[in-house]
Amino acid sequence: MTVVVKPLDQALWPRWEAYVARHPDATFFHRAGWRTVIERSFGQRTHYLAALSDDAVVGVLPLAHYKSRLFGNALIANGCCVGGGPVADDDEAHLALDRHAIGLMEDVGADYLEYRQPGRRHPLWQAREDLYAGFERPIEADEAANLKQIPRRQRAVVRHALVSGLVDEVDTDIDRFYPLYAASVRDLGTPVFARAYFRNLLTVFGADCDILTATWRGEAVVSVLTFYCRGRVMPYYVGAARVARDLGAADFLYWRLMRRAVARGCTVFDFGRSKVGTGPWHFKKNWGFVPRPLVHEYRTRDDAPVPQINPTNPRYRLFIDLWKRLPLPVANLVGPMVVRNIG
Repeated sequence: MTVVVKPLDQALWPRWEAYVARHPDATFFHRAGWRTVIERSFGQRTHYLAALSDDAVVGVLPLAHYKSRLFGNALIANGCCVGGGPVADDDEAHLALDRHAIGLMEDVGADYLEYRQPGRRHPLWQAREDLYAGFERPIEADEAANLKQIPRRQRAVVRHALVSGLVDEVDTDIDRFYPLYAASVRDLGTPVFARAYFRNLLTVFGADCDILTATWRGEAVVSVLTFYCRGRVMPYYVGAARVARDLGAADFLYWRLMRRAVARGCTVFDFGRSKVGTGPWHFKKNWGFVPRPLVHEYRTRDDAPVPQINPTNPRYRLFIDLWKRLPLPVANLVGPMVVRNIG
């Protein structure tokens, strides 16, 4: 049958979501709700493409268009996400989505098209497989077996944290999460997202998104915003006070998140993406997770080199060092204006 590609609209929305819910390669980052989050939070244009055969959805590709003088002009699948590259039932549907996306790149004047996905599909496209790694594994339902999944030295940190007086609580708003998150990313030299972005995540994804916060002596010391999808729990944004490290508060919070996730029926803990060789990368390895390369594939105009829009680019070294020194109120004011243009 002939495959046609159409933009996502309200009539297609339920079929798109149903397709993502059943396709084995689809993820939380293919959800149609990301279109609403990106447009409301950053004012960027999106192009969510559905491949249809005989009016049935046979593939999806969520694209966000980011354009700025500082960070270039790109179509990214999917913006703000660690995944979201095309998923489809067969090669015909994949090819239809690719052709439409490449044509769209020309139409909007983008410099390149970027797919974020677990593996390579386009051997002739440029790619990076050495920058980021993902971490995931099954969660043991039995608490004792789950604890034994953690290597001995890290398990000792968790056990100590469990008797240190830390308490975990689910938050219904971002009031405790955001200050911790904002300070943490400033300390890393990274611009902060606006509060509206996190409010939009909670509103759009409802019960599939929540915030878990750990307190010590009544004060919030670490907080994580988490996604849930098809039996997977995905801690995605985290912030911690400086005292959290001495308390083992992050270890405590991730352990409690695992146990809460088991209670709601989750079977896989997806620890998310980290840059290879960084502190978070080592932290996840210490928990016994095995890194797997994450692929970014690029189709550029006229086969131009791929722009290096990532923190490892020496071009951004001075910017990162200066950002770490900004007063927090200044970083919180300026950061959202910068980061809205980074996919």
